[in-house]
Amino acid sequence: MKTVISIQSHVAYGYVGNRAAVFPLQRLGIDAIAVNTVQFSNHTGYGEWTGQVFSAEHIADVLDGIAARGVLPKCHALLSGYMGDVGLGQVIVETAARLKAANPRAVYACDPVMGDVGRGFFVRPGLPEFIKEHAVPAADLLTPNQFELEYLADRKVETLEDALAATAALRARGPRLVLVTSLTRRDAAPDSIEMLADNTDGAWLVSTPRLPLDPPPNGSGDAVAALFLAHYLKNYDPAHALEQAAAAIYAIFLTTRRLGTRELALVAAQDEFVNPTHQFRVTRVR
Repeated sequence: MKTVISIQSHVAYGYVGNRAAVFPLQRLGIDAIAVNTVQFSNHTGYGEWTGQVFSAEHIADVLDGIAARGVLPKCHALLSGYMGDVGLGQVIVETAARLKAANPRAVYACDPVMGDVGRGFFVRPGLPEFIKEHAVPAADLLTPNQFELEYLADRKVETLEDALAATAALRARGPRLVLVTSLTRRDAAPDSIEMLADNTDGAWLVSTPRLPLDPPPNGSGDAVAALFLAHYLKNYDPAHALEQAAAAIYAIFLTTRRLGTRELALVAAQDEFVNPTHQFRVTRVR
């Protein structure tokens, strides 16, 4: 059994951050250790919420306690999402280095949560720069959305060629594998949404139908990063992980739309994580 430490936000109601990542990891047979950076009543997209942001010192203390249980040498990956502030980002990057010192085969999977198309940045000042300068070079697997890809690679992405140039630029800075979790380009069908996985051995693209979800549910990027990582840890095959993650997130969206809920229907769609009904062909593009 593989073990993953997941450092992300937490909500009591809904599915974002660790609430969107831990259950898919567990359903796919991963022993997930959740470290929560915040505890909110619900995600901030509702416009109002209650709860607290945990300090970097608190998170470091929790991680020290986990390390004291002898977990790090047996841990296969660290997954990080919303960091909150630069201080917490530093704790996460230091923990990734600590993990890899204990287990050189361990993977640091960084979901560089900063913003999105149409919303712009939604994190505290200084955090995008920290992620670009420190988290990206430390990561083995990076999972940006299109907005984050453009910022981190310092280039506009409008075509597949643009996207491949951007992922190559990021790989040159440290990550072995880049997964673009949502790609919209002018040289693709307008009713589709794509994901792109790129490493030194090749690049693979998968396209799924774009489903009308209004409002779009929060947490989909968190879920995709977890789904991809879970499948990637099985045999370290990015093409297979991409195919399985695309099938699972499409099933989640389909179930969410059918149920008419604003929150991701993770529990209702859980069997699709393991045996997806719809499969989508992965195409090698490099």
